[in-house]
Amino acid sequence: MKHTLILMTLACAALAPAWAQDRIYRCGNEYTNNATQAKERGCRLVEGGNVTVLQGSRPAGAAAAAPSAAPSGGAAASSPANAPRVNAADQKARDSDARAILESELRKAETRLAELRTEYNDGSPQRTALELRNPQGYIERTAELKASVARAEADVAGIKRELARLNK
Repeated sequence: MKHTLILMTLACAALAPAWAQDRIYRCGNEYTNNATQAKERGCRLVEGGNVTVLQGSRPAGAAAAAPSAAPSGGAAASSPANAPRVNAADQKARDSDARAILESELRKAETRLAELRTEYNDGSPQRTALELRNPQGYIERTAELKASVARAEADVAGIKRELARLNK
């Protein structure tokens, strides 16, 4: 009985490497488990965990559009050939709507920024009753207000950039 148990343990130990995953090598954005190919290409061994690689494919539209755009000699197409076309009047209406929406968002963002700056009061916001007893709460609220002001300023700047891009 002991010999059978020992033999089974040895057999399992001998088979364990067969269960393990082969060594995986990374060659830039490609992976391989072929050691000779990896050595030729100067690939690096991937260590620490299992690797799962799924082979991707190119979209059919991109592969078909590339050959037809090359012979023309002109600029590359900005949209696929089968994309729906928009007439100039519709595009102007869309641009006008986008501009109106951005202007509305800019007004809201500027109002919010003004409110936050007033509350922040140049780094000295008004203390609440709880903050008089808990100075750490005041420090935390001041830091939060400062971060909110910075975010609101970034929002306003981003909306202004978008408006400038639309007006070009």
